[in-house]
Order: sequence, then C-alpha cells, then structure tokens
Amino acid sequence: MNRVRRFHLVTLAFSAALLAVSTTGCAATVSLQPAPDAVDPGCAEVSVRLPDELAGQPKRLTDAQGTAAWGEPASVLLRCGVASPGPTTAECINVSGVDWIRDDTDAPRFVFTTYGREPSVEVVIDSNAASGLDVITDLSGIMTVLPQERACVGAQDIEIPQEPASP
Repeated sequence: MNRVRRFHLVTLAFSAALLAVSTTGCAATVSLQPAPDAVDPGCAEVSVRLPDELAGQPKRLTDAQGTAAWGEPASVLLRCGVASPGPTTAECINVSGVDWIRDDTDAPRFVFTTYGREPSVEVVIDSNAASGLDVITDLSGIMTVLPQERACVGAQDIEIPQEPASP
C-alpha cells in the first residue's frame, strides 16, 4: 500500500473516530406532540425566551412547535397552547404573579398549567430529577409575556426569597 493511500485511510479512520466521539455526547431529539394551539403567536413569544438551562437541567431539542425539554433523560417537558383550564378546585399557586394549577395525581411526576393566561402552558416535571418549585419559579418570569385574563381565587402565594443586593 502506498504512503498516500495509507495516509488517506488513517485520516479517514481518525475522522470517523472523532465524529463518533463528538456525537456520543449529543442527546437525541425529544419527541413531543404539539398542543392544539401551539401556533398561537404567544407560544412563539414564550419559546424565544426559554432558558438553555432550567433547574440545573440542560435544554434539549424537540420535534414539535411550541415545545421544549430539559434534562438527560428529559425530566422537564413544556407544551405551549394547551387547552385553557376553566374554573377548578385543584390547587392553584401564584409564583411571581403567575397562577399555576398543580396536578400531583401522577406523583412523582407533577403537571403545572398556567391559569388565566392565553395561550396556556403546561409543564410536566419529574420531581426525582428537578424541583417543581425551581422550574416554575424560573419559568414564571417568562409567562408574564402572555396576557393575564383571569386569576385563581384564593391562590396560595409562594414567596421567592430575593438575593440580597450587593454592597
């Protein structure tokens, strides 16, 4: 085998090995179903503001409009454009001015849905991997881009400790 051909084979083998190493760290795309109103312009407003990391979990690629996922494996799933909840007796908490309905029927998997904002956003959290309070605290500031049309009656206000101002 001549030197040129051997060089090309070694280079090709090295390139293939490098590609294999560089892609093993990439997480697969998370497959989600878009919500019925995922095309609402409000969902685009939410999507462009979503953080690259949420409750210590890295953001993942998803394959549906108005969705997001964080964690490996995905432990936080977001869908914008879900059906708006009507009046309910379910637990409602207010975090930073945003009302969230909390559904714990499938604990340790919790579902939080914005209440009184259009379009509605649903966040599913595996509490074994991420804190629900940390997630909705981080997301509440983003949800304020959605117009508030109504509020929970008697919502439990969650006080978020503020970091002391630096001297």
